[in-house]
Amino acid sequence: MNRKLIAYACAIIVGTALAVALGFALSPSGEEAPLSTHGWIAVGLGVGFTMLVGVGLMALVFRSHASGHDDRV
Repeated sequence: MNRKLIAYACAIIVGTALAVALGFALSPSGEEAPLSTHGWIAVGLGVGFTMLVGVGLMALVFRSHASGHDDRV
């Protein structure tokens, strides 16, 4: 993979983590709907795998465009 693409993906992941941390810092205590530890693990895994799939699909789009596969369609 291209180092620039990897750096871009890492920047997106770090930005998302910062946005989540800011959201937790500014949100109320969450007493309305508490989540168990298993719930937080499920949410974290769901967000992580969703981001992984999104980054992978975007990498395939960029690779397809760079290799010229899109020009033949």
